[in-house]
Amino acid sequence: MRAETQNLVSEIKQSVGLLRRHLDVDAATQRLAELNKAAEDPNLWNDPVKAQKAMRERDALEDQLKALARIEQDLEDNLMLIELGETEGDSATVADAEVALKGLKGEVSRRELEALLSGEADANDCYLEVHAGAGGTESQDWASILLRMYVRWAEKKGYKVDWLEESEGDGAGIKSATVQIKGHNAYGWLKSENGVHRLVRISPFDANARRHTSFASVVVYPVVDDNIKIEINEKDVRTDVMRSGGAGGQHVNKTESAVRLTHEPSGIVVKCQQDRSQHRNRAMAWDMLRAKLFEREVKKREAVAEAEQDAKTDIGWGHQIRSYVLQPYQMVKDLRTGVSTSDSAGVLDGDLDLFMQAALAQKAFGGEPVVVEDVE
Repeated sequence: MRAETQNLVSEIKQSVGLLRRHLDVDAATQRLAELNKAAEDPNLWNDPVKAQKAMRERDALEDQLKALARIEQDLEDNLMLIELGETEGDSATVADAEVALKGLKGEVSRRELEALLSGEADANDCYLEVHAGAGGTESQDWASILLRMYVRWAEKKGYKVDWLEESEGDGAGIKSATVQIKGHNAYGWLKSENGVHRLVRISPFDANARRHTSFASVVVYPVVDDNIKIEINEKDVRTDVMRSGGAGGQHVNKTESAVRLTHEPSGIVVKCQQDRSQHRNRAMAWDMLRAKLFEREVKKREAVAEAEQDAKTDIGWGHQIRSYVLQPYQMVKDLRTGVSTSDSAGVLDGDLDLFMQAALAQKAFGGEPVVVEDVE
């Protein structure tokens, strides 16, 4: 076996060992058996929220255990093919197995990073807000493109997206919008997307076809469950009701069903117009407020040097975390990790794992940013 292949196999085996320790296979197998037994109890669904959480945990454990078993089997199969190919002088078989091992290394690395999502709320659903920066129609159109990018990413992951609030732009796009993304580790993956995103392109709204720079900010915070206690003094919260705006059916602008909560000590504001019922919108808004306050406390504990409300920071030069350049060349580059790609169309269609994995790895392992692909 070539020395390069031996090193690759050694790296895969090391990563598989780490995966087994992170997962704790015996404990995970026992927990999966417990959840499978609970799923057979019809009384489980008397509490739909608790049942859905249990089923998500079951599906995640089953996926992790099956993936680990398959990776170990694929490693063994490809090593056997290499040995067989070398014995029979079949270089094509050896080459195919080596290619398969490289793909396997990529999957193991991704699974290893995913195993690091062990923060207090990493496994939870999350809220994602997008806010247009200064610049009118340009930034509002960019905000709608950015929101679509995250919705496409979520759909590719098999996550569910609920639209909670949307404020339409003056001529195109959106001023702001909030969605809830439901799926295992949704917050763990998306939390690194907090910040300002910069777009450079030839404006479709400029008759002279000039190049414009636009900004929009993204705010991500976890949905908090019963295991996370957040106390809020109702006297500190101002409640406003208003007519719903944006897409939503015939009831829009006819009933005062939208609810906005303002937590006066922190200045945090949340708004929900998802439902026709003001009562249900109010309940959802309180959930969102608790989630934002929890995220605020997490940032304090982790001593993260971020504003408590990214949506209220200066959305412009010097604050961006990622640049999306469509003219005069194609490049998306993360300014924190140095990761870049020329596939801007793919990124805007939701191919974000490259950036999320790099951000997670940098936070977990530290070190200087590493440029994966530098396209100038």
